[in-house]
Amino acid sequence: MPHIVVLGAGITGVTTAYALLQRGHRVTVVDRHRYPAMETSFANGGQLSASNAEVWTNWATIRKGIGWMLKKDAPLLLNPLPGWHKYSWLAEFTANIPHYEDNTIETTRLAIAARKHLFAVAENEGIDFDLERRGILHVYYDKPSFDAALAVNELLRRGGLDRRAVTPTEISAIEPTLLGSFYGGFFTPSDSTGDIHKFTRGLADACQRKGAEFIPQAEITGVEANGSIVVTYRAIGDPTGEAQRLAADAVVVCAGVGSRHLAALLGDRINVYPVKGYSITVHLDDEKSRDSAPWVSMLDDRAKIVTSRLGIDRFRVAGTAEFNGPNRDIRHDRVKPLIAWVERLFPHVSTSRVVPWSGLRPMMPNMMPRVRRGKRPNVFYNTGHGHLGWTLSCVTAEMVADLVDTDPATNFRRA
Repeated sequence: MPHIVVLGAGITGVTTAYALLQRGHRVTVVDRHRYPAMETSFANGGQLSASNAEVWTNWATIRKGIGWMLKKDAPLLLNPLPGWHKYSWLAEFTANIPHYEDNTIETTRLAIAARKHLFAVAENEGIDFDLERRGILHVYYDKPSFDAALAVNELLRRGGLDRRAVTPTEISAIEPTLLGSFYGGFFTPSDSTGDIHKFTRGLADACQRKGAEFIPQAEITGVEANGSIVVTYRAIGDPTGEAQRLAADAVVVCAGVGSRHLAALLGDRINVYPVKGYSITVHLDDEKSRDSAPWVSMLDDRAKIVTSRLGIDRFRVAGTAEFNGPNRDIRHDRVKPLIAWVERLFPHVSTSRVVPWSGLRPMMPNMMPRVRRGKRPNVFYNTGHGHLGWTLSCVTAEMVADLVDTDPATNFRRA
């Protein structure tokens, strides 16, 4: 039975482990945290959103980013201080603008395929993750922004998505708790929401039931690929600090923003950049708040804010993109606009108990997940999903598992 090591226990790593187990592999998952899903898979916006598959590589993103550079509460914030990785990544980002349409269409197709896998896995393993299949509503305040969204909608429809324009009256009917003056919107009934942390932890438990081993609190200090794989790690919290060695037949790197460093150790270039996002979880502690919070998921394009209802008593609001390197600090001036947005559009929801969070989205310059073989035998990557890790994870896990099984350099081909 081939032994595969998966580096990273976020949503991508755990779904990859599950896909490999389903194919009969022995799997070990290594992560630096005590539990799975403790970084970017902890408290994201919660949307499983093919309707948000538009990649960011267009000139509108560049223009908005430049205009927002000196505005601390801007939806997109770029720290202008010099940094080779940041500016070289931005140069590659700009070079990918000609591929904007093709990549948006392909991402839409991947997202539609991914949700079929996710729903099947959740049902087969009995995972409760506050799933709501009520669709996602995108709202626009003026005609120019609506018209721009109309052009994006054509790309999403070419990718196979059923997404329709809605009037202000229809917006009110779809989500009656929403207050605001809108020009129009788009509604995707097939999209859904859920708690990424609960899903990932539930799937990790399923992986363990199927025989996977999880090595937590492990700081990886080296990865060797010379025919076989040897991962060297130090147990975090071990007073001796002695290096541990883990031998395997193959390795799959699913380490989010840490993938760039691990790829370099293996002689590969995976140009992931950490783009920080924020969320707040509004606790709906009173009946009025519970009745006044929306059940239909939303995306406010002007504010770049998404929402998800997580069960009866939690309301998740997320957004912003911050290009500031591997900085995980939670800044009040970035959280405050999320709270103000709730108070403006849902004024009867109490914000007296709000839990802020930040996470680093692992983004490639072309905004596409990197699912590929490495230069060396038995090395594979499933990383760089950006703002759609939750949405795309279950299909890219299948893709990388297929690569492992069919790679000509391995002995893993199935009869």
